[in-house]
Amino acid sequence: MDLELAHTWALALLPLPWLVRRLLPRTPAGGMGALRVPFYAALVEGERPGLALARWPALLGLLAWALLVLAAARPQWIGEPVALPLAGRDLMLAVDISGSMREEDMVIGGRIVDRLTAVKAVAGDFMERREGDRVGLILFGQQAYVQTPLTFDRDTARTLLFEAAVGLAGRETAIGDAIGLAVKRLRDADTDERVLILLTDGANTAGTIRPLKAAELAAGADVRIHTIGVGGDPRSAYGLTLGRNPLDEGTLKAIAETTGGRYFRARDVDELQAIYAMLDELEPVASDQATFRPVDELYAWPLAVALVLSAVAAAGRAGLTERWV
Repeated sequence: MDLELAHTWALALLPLPWLVRRLLPRTPAGGMGALRVPFYAALVEGERPGLALARWPALLGLLAWALLVLAAARPQWIGEPVALPLAGRDLMLAVDISGSMREEDMVIGGRIVDRLTAVKAVAGDFMERREGDRVGLILFGQQAYVQTPLTFDRDTARTLLFEAAVGLAGRETAIGDAIGLAVKRLRDADTDERVLILLTDGANTAGTIRPLKAAELAAGADVRIHTIGVGGDPRSAYGLTLGRNPLDEGTLKAIAETTGGRYFRARDVDELQAIYAMLDELEPVASDQATFRPVDELYAWPLAVALVLSAVAAAGRAGLTERWV
């Protein structure tokens, strides 16, 4: 922190009382008194205060003047610079929490986990890095709902992401409704950078809006969608495929292409981390920053002391006058 004067030029007023005393003519002496008492001085000599005592109101007045000039110069405490992003993005994450996200085919730290747990781990770190962006969270299954509106409070958004549970919004997948809800939240945002990152491991099996129709609405609202298909490939044994892969990659690619985004495939945590690293490059956080320094005005303190000293000096001068007369 630094102590500074906003109006340094005001200090030039300090010698003003001395200049007034030196340059202005003195007040002419008054006329002759009605009664002359030659021995008056001798009568009051014992009561007249000493020279130093007689001058203290004037000294207080000069000190009060110096404090008034200091107050006019506006002393300020200037705080440390605080960085402010000049521009950021409004970024929504739409995370699939349908029943299929319970599938355990992802590995974190040598431990097999379900798909949603892997998404939480990597998406949470991604959200933490979005300094300067407003981040929102949509969870969807058979229904889509806003878990976190657009906010700069990334810690809260991450916490609510970690609290999400598979099946909370139903077991089916409403991709179109999730996109439509995100567009509704993003289209009125006061920014030119509106981004939706959609994570799903399935195909659209529920909802009222078709995914491609929702993508057209997103394109019309200048919302760019990056889609991520999550989950490993179907397991095989003896040359036979066990189960099927419900992921509708064709639709996810079409959604991304319609809105100017990209489609990514995440078969494991490493690929998911690589995708988020690539998204950091595609959608960089605000790098240009402005700074401001908080200012605490201090002029009130010398101003208050000057007023108190002026009152004391005036009272002291009045008291001395009564003693001399």
